[in-house]
Amino acid sequence: MAPRPVHWPTGGERLRNWYGRLPAWIRAIFGVATTVLGVVLLIRPTTSLGVLALVVGSACLVQAAVEVLDVTGITGRRRLRLVALVWLVLGVFVLVWPGLTVRLLAVAVGMGLLINGISDIAEAWNSRGPLDARIATTLVGVATVGFGVISLFWPDITMVIVAVAFGARLISTGIMQLWRIVRRRPRPAAVEGAADAAEQEPASSLTRRWFRTIGALLAVALAVGAGALSLSLHPLSEVTDPFYAAPRNVPDEPGQLIRADEFTRGVPDTGVGYRILYTTTQAHGTPAVASGLVVVPREEEGTEDGSVEGSGPAVEHSDAEWPVINWMHGTTGVARQCAPSLLHEPFESGGLYILQRVLEHGWALVATDYPGLGAEGEHPYLIGRPSAHASLDAVRAARQLDEAHLGEQTVAWGHSQGGGAALWTGALAQEYAPDVPLSGVAALAPATNLPSLASGLDKVPGGDVLSSYAMAAYASYYSDVTWKNYVRPGAQVMVREMSRRCVSDPALVASMLIRMVQIADPNVLERDPATGAFGRRLAQNIPPVHIPEPVFLAQGTADTLIKPSGQRAFIKNVCRAGTTLDYRTYKGRGHVGITRASSKAIPDLLDWTADRFEGVPAKSTC
Repeated sequence: MAPRPVHWPTGGERLRNWYGRLPAWIRAIFGVATTVLGVVLLIRPTTSLGVLALVVGSACLVQAAVEVLDVTGITGRRRLRLVALVWLVLGVFVLVWPGLTVRLLAVAVGMGLLINGISDIAEAWNSRGPLDARIATTLVGVATVGFGVISLFWPDITMVIVAVAFGARLISTGIMQLWRIVRRRPRPAAVEGAADAAEQEPASSLTRRWFRTIGALLAVALAVGAGALSLSLHPLSEVTDPFYAAPRNVPDEPGQLIRADEFTRGVPDTGVGYRILYTTTQAHGTPAVASGLVVVPREEEGTEDGSVEGSGPAVEHSDAEWPVINWMHGTTGVARQCAPSLLHEPFESGGLYILQRVLEHGWALVATDYPGLGAEGEHPYLIGRPSAHASLDAVRAARQLDEAHLGEQTVAWGHSQGGGAALWTGALAQEYAPDVPLSGVAALAPATNLPSLASGLDKVPGGDVLSSYAMAAYASYYSDVTWKNYVRPGAQVMVREMSRRCVSDPALVASMLIRMVQIADPNVLERDPATGAFGRRLAQNIPPVHIPEPVFLAQGTADTLIKPSGQRAFIKNVCRAGTTLDYRTYKGRGHVGITRASSKAIPDLLDWTADRFEGVPAKSTC
């Protein structure tokens, strides 16, 4: 009979044997440390970059030790510890690399998860262990691969993936180690002649096998759910419509129509719509291109009583041209694809719910997208001058549509972001566009006290989204406003990705879910935006208080974003400056509710606007 071959313990087996002979209290310290490290990762994913690197780097090293020692005793794998080496290298890299960024850290951990998961799957089917153990290990590997893919696919949720997949893994490892110590069932040392560590383990109890399988299934379910959510919330693609591309030779003069075509989406049957691309001017006189929409009442053959068949209330027609409502929309986002003319609801998305009423009054609508929305460029979110330039230039360009028949009379309307832009439009019209005389300015819940607004966004539901928009716009426009000075390093990737999504983008749900997960880190901003360079730039963009035209300003008393208390100082200063101001508040109306067709502000707005077009002297509530 041939002698039995001698099994020489591998390096990994010797390490595990050595670990198994350590006193229980030392192994307990390791279990507690592993658990605490996992908890820190789970509840503090947006901490400072230095602390984050220390925590994640240490976690990588601990994970390397877990792979070598197999401290849970679940799998007992016989493999070259490639995964342990990967985690070791990643841990050292994260701890010592001088140019580490959050994105680079996230990519490193995501790659580690991918390699770990693939290795788990390969090892499971090369093992001779129990079938249920191999299936469970495979499922855990699949889940780990899924988390790795998602972390690379969604850069803003990578740290949450790290927290869930990596932090939870460390917690379970630590708890399992402590449980084994409490039960006083140390893992058996490697025995001579053992071909696989799984063969050294006693047969798993039925309960233990069930727990292992259920845990693996839960991990897969979590990964599959996250993957399905990722696919369903895939961000809107960048603008590919050639209409928005600027031609090679752009006119130097602002307000010049570049191109136009018919537009029907969201336009009532009583109107005719056009999409326009035109020239405008950025804040420092730089030429730019912007897009917008034009809607005019449909001229049809009328009946003997003057009504238009099938179009609702009568619209009187004459040889006169249509008075213009110059509309400035509320917040839709700051990325190119967030232009109202590209969205499913091009008018309601920006707060205009009464286009039909506008047409019924025999008025035309000219609505700018603003620069950077639709057309390429920087979007001046909450930045006054370029927003006003774009609105006035839209009217200039729309007049060049011969078929639109636009008249000289113009009243500026705006809501929220657009309300502030409307006030800036009134203040700059005579200086910038004397050929677009305004009969009045109507601002619904306008953004006026910008420093106070920005400082309080962290207390408003969805405020992080608006903060990301303001941060992206101001960092793009002003060189002295930087991400690193205001956004916590661990949150920068999340905030940047959030700023690339529209208010109507389903992917924005992912950003909101991330903030719910990160509830232990309530502030993504490291510094109050009302301070420093950001605060100074916000103050510079508070609308001017002297506006030559009559102003109608409507404010809802239940508005939690633009609060009535925040308007008082602006109202007082406007009155002191001699502006003819009609300020009205509406009980129970919120920020968006004030623009709804059912709001009492709407008939007041329409009547006030009609008076401006008819030349009725404006009244002041100052």
